[in-house]
Amino acid sequence: MTPPPDATLLLAWYDRHKRTLPWRMPSGAADPYRVWLSEVMLQQTTVATVGPRYARFLARFPDVGALAAASWEEVAEEWAGLGYYARARNLHAGAKALAAGGFPTTVEGLRAIPGIGAYTAAAVAAIAFDRPVVPLDGNVERVTARLHAVEQALPAARPRLAALAQGWMGQEAARARPGDFAQALFDLGATVCTPRNPACAICPWREDCAGRRAGIQAGLPRKAAKKARPTRFGVHFLATDPSGRLLLRRRPDSGLLGGMLEVPGTPWREEGWEGAGAAVHAPLPGLSWTALNGEALHGFTHFELRMALWRAAVPAMAAPEGFAWWEAAAARAAMPTVMRKLLDLAGL
Repeated sequence: MTPPPDATLLLAWYDRHKRTLPWRMPSGAADPYRVWLSEVMLQQTTVATVGPRYARFLARFPDVGALAAASWEEVAEEWAGLGYYARARNLHAGAKALAAGGFPTTVEGLRAIPGIGAYTAAAVAAIAFDRPVVPLDGNVERVTARLHAVEQALPAARPRLAALAQGWMGQEAARARPGDFAQALFDLGATVCTPRNPACAICPWREDCAGRRAGIQAGLPRKAAKKARPTRFGVHFLATDPSGRLLLRRRPDSGLLGGMLEVPGTPWREEGWEGAGAAVHAPLPGLSWTALNGEALHGFTHFELRMALWRAAVPAMAAPEGFAWWEAAAARAAMPTVMRKLLDLAGL
């Protein structure tokens, strides 16, 4: 067994080199709502993207009570463009539970809140409540795999990596500053122990790193080969009235992009759509639809999407049941990125 790296060295490095981030506060002094929000936003989204959006979200929903009191439509509008909307739905559900009883201070208590998973519970517990736990995100996985030269591939290696990382908390220095220790690990992985070309020469743990000694650090952690993502196809129908408003609807609450605003269309499937087969999904029967040139492309985690767009002009009329007329600018602000690509295709 490789001995644990010296927590004192990492914390000293962190005190000198820590990143300045809008949500960062000293260990044990952080607002749990702000920690929670930042951790949810940062999942599968870059720090550069999250920074301004975090500030804007807080301005609109400054505390957990304000978020709980908001409608899903308001939350979805503010989340638009950040992707992975299930995160926003879980955040909203969790806020409703937290507004009634306040923030639990333990990992177990946080895990009981709807939408808070293992990583987020550990991060909030460590950073906001000084609980001696190491949150395992991608940065910490990478640092751990390299330090202990773990060659087993992800995701199978994850339980072992979690146990090894948690073992570092056995040191008195780490237990004295759990939140700072967790954030130091995040920063080490983000700025020094990077996925490509790790800067081992300036790493505070370089002497403790078994991966560096073996010369295999750049190839760790190993990852199982990914399956090719299938391609799915859809056809969407953009109706506009004489004032330029768009006929849109909300997706079902459950499922992909649940509750989000969309240009109505066919289901997304692996078989392409013929004209007649797609037309039965048009929102207003009997219209003369024109297929636009080109297609909108979007990548989801598990599949690639190719969308055709048909367009029609309609006279002034009330929106049919389940639909609503939207000004183009307001629609773009409230839509997920995949739907904005359809508006781009239409030149709106």
